[in-house]
Amino acid sequence: MRAQPVRPSDSANPALRPLEGGGAHITGGFWSLRQQRNGADAIRSAYDLLEKAGNFDNLRVAAGTKAGQARGPIFMDSDIYKWLEAVAFEFGRNPEPDLLEMQRTVTRLIAAAQADDGYLDSVQQIQGGEAGRYTDLPWSHEMYCAGHLFQAAVAQVRATGDTELLDVAVKLADHLDATFGPDKRPDIDGHPVVEMGLVELYRVTGERRYLSLAAHFVDARGRGYTESFGKEATYFSDRVPVREATTVEGHAVRSVYLGAGATDIAIELDDQELLSALETQFASMMASKTFITGGLGARWDYEAFGDPYELPTDRGYAETCAAIGGVQWAWRLLLATGKPIYADAIERFLFNAFLPGVSLSGTEYFYVNPLQLRDRAHADENRSPAHGRRGWFDCACCPPNIMRTFASLDSYLATMTEGGLQLHQFATGDFAFDNGAVRVTTDYPWNGTVDIEVLDTTGTWSLDIRIPAWSDNTTLTVNGEPIGTTPSSYARVTRAFTPGDLIRLELDTTVRLYAADARIDATRGAVAIERGPLVYALEHTDLPGITLDDVMFDLNSTIEATKREELLDGIVTLELQGKSPSTHSQTSWPYRRVGGVGVGYPGANRKTRASDPAPVSLTAIPYFAWANREIGPMRVWLPTV
Repeated sequence: MRAQPVRPSDSANPALRPLEGGGAHITGGFWSLRQQRNGADAIRSAYDLLEKAGNFDNLRVAAGTKAGQARGPIFMDSDIYKWLEAVAFEFGRNPEPDLLEMQRTVTRLIAAAQADDGYLDSVQQIQGGEAGRYTDLPWSHEMYCAGHLFQAAVAQVRATGDTELLDVAVKLADHLDATFGPDKRPDIDGHPVVEMGLVELYRVTGERRYLSLAAHFVDARGRGYTESFGKEATYFSDRVPVREATTVEGHAVRSVYLGAGATDIAIELDDQELLSALETQFASMMASKTFITGGLGARWDYEAFGDPYELPTDRGYAETCAAIGGVQWAWRLLLATGKPIYADAIERFLFNAFLPGVSLSGTEYFYVNPLQLRDRAHADENRSPAHGRRGWFDCACCPPNIMRTFASLDSYLATMTEGGLQLHQFATGDFAFDNGAVRVTTDYPWNGTVDIEVLDTTGTWSLDIRIPAWSDNTTLTVNGEPIGTTPSSYARVTRAFTPGDLIRLELDTTVRLYAADARIDATRGAVAIERGPLVYALEHTDLPGITLDDVMFDLNSTIEATKREELLDGIVTLELQGKSPSTHSQTSWPYRRVGGVGVGYPGANRKTRASDPAPVSLTAIPYFAWANREIGPMRVWLPTV
């Protein structure tokens, strides 16, 4: 059955709960196509890619069934576990026998590699043996791999009913609990995720020791443990205790995974102090450390968040895994609080930070998602977007992370309360809870119309529908009767519904222009364009004969939206006007005196910098769709005339 990646325990008291297994089902439209390609092509081809990369051989060597050396990074096992999680969720969506066969084959490999005492990390087992365990936890990723194993095991139980990987996970979790915690080893792993895994394992097994260990790992962080290894604590989110931190810092993926795991703990322990701290950190992240796309992580150095408002366009990192972590954190905060700001954030992350990380075919990936690729950009390393999307990476964390997110996406769209159903994201599909069921039909994000038909109903209940913050003029009707709405809130309809009742939501998809906070140096004097939930970009393919780096947007331009069924799976393009010099010569010195004659470098030949700008017609496409025709210059932020 379709399964949830997050399911608070019965004893927890979150504001909202995920729909029960099978209660959310995407059946068509925009996201359905992406899920189909993910399941049919990406997940199945990843088996061979993992085999080729050596991930499975590491398990065989650790199990003693094959001779050889460890291959790949220290965290190779985690790619297998994320892929297994995707396989399980995909089986829950489409129970095809080959998926179950792959799952069981690889699960047996994992079980064979596990040590008798429960320890499991194939690369460490090959390279360091028992004596090398946990000797470099800031970097070894041993518990990071364990966390992803726990998540995969939970997904298998919920989606397929198989428990073999759960047996492995319990044995490993018991080993960790016997080794770490108060009055034991105080260590923490340098890369959070074990916290989320342990909490979900507790939710499946009811073993409270796992929840207690996860809480210990959260509270032990921020005490400078990593500095004892000569590491920089900021990178590991280990400089400030989680309960005292007021913002995110360091490695972006580590930071948001930590926030997500800590939110799980706050939900299970009803820890309002911790939850308040996490809400403060998330708000700070969104206010000063998030790209307009929802991308997270400003710096290539250490894949890290930068200083407040440090958000460069061409050197922005915005790792795809960080966007996925942002979704995971925001989802847990939404469950904990019911606040629409978190659903708004999920929408931005999904459409504009996660989705650009994968090709329309579903089988090629960006690791890094900058907001600009310059003319004549050179691909100088494996992750560079100047390569275009790639089929795999030396560090392949992003592809299987994308796969598991698509396969579990149904679960992030709606929630329930006692006597209520909440629709947070808009996709064609069926959504059901104890009191009723609805069918959503929409061409979102291209069209703002969302039709919600009541299928089944019992008694009186409430339907809450998110009104996005960007939709200024929304109309909502129930069988033609208007209902009032407010942006960035939920419109509530409470009644004894009748099958066939029709709720129609009309969101305002008027094109919007945005200017950045003046402290974001890279975007001063520029604007970004949005329509509906989508951020738009200019791409060189649509601007023949024009150097994209030279283009300026005319603020007086009219902008016309056009549905192009033949283009990029059928998108809405924006036609606008701008200016660009017809020539732009190389100069001896790239700076000019303001208000006077341009000055070259002493002794250099002075040349004309650029001709007078001439009007040009421009076509913008959704940012997520760039680089699907050919790789070349692109930009989100447009300098203005």
